[in-house]
Amino acid sequence: METVFDINEIMKILPHRYPFLLVDRIVEHVPGERIVGIKNVTINEPFFQGHFPGHPIMPGVLIVEAMAQVGGILAYMASDDEVRKKVCYFASIDNVKFRKPVLPGDQLRIEVTATGCKRGIWCFSAKAIVKGKVTTEAELKATFADKDRL
Repeated sequence: METVFDINEIMKILPHRYPFLLVDRIVEHVPGERIVGIKNVTINEPFFQGHFPGHPIMPGVLIVEAMAQVGGILAYMASDDEVRKKVCYFASIDNVKFRKPVLPGDQLRIEVTATGCKRGIWCFSAKAIVKGKVTTEAELKATFADKDRL
């Protein structure tokens, strides 16, 4: 699996940092259309201490956040220099389905496809996959805004 963007390049794009940076590398990228990211899930993740002791599973909201981060990279890379000065914000989520738990030791393959972009609002179809099986799927939206606007 070839790396298209490594963690250092990802950190130049996303404002997130440990423990909330949930993308380890990008392995496929078709500009403005599709992207595939990898998240290596380890028992060392801080959320496993409480979710759940004796039965650790990755929280669904963090899987969705990982999908949103990969989508943010896709939108950022398709944007012009003026937009790249802004921050990508997760705007909405629809039709989320959690199909299988994600466990320590799993490698999460996050596939995101752009389904449209109107008036600066990006729409994505996203899937999280472990060992060829879909664990989570959702429709996401994101937009860019000035850092000092909020």
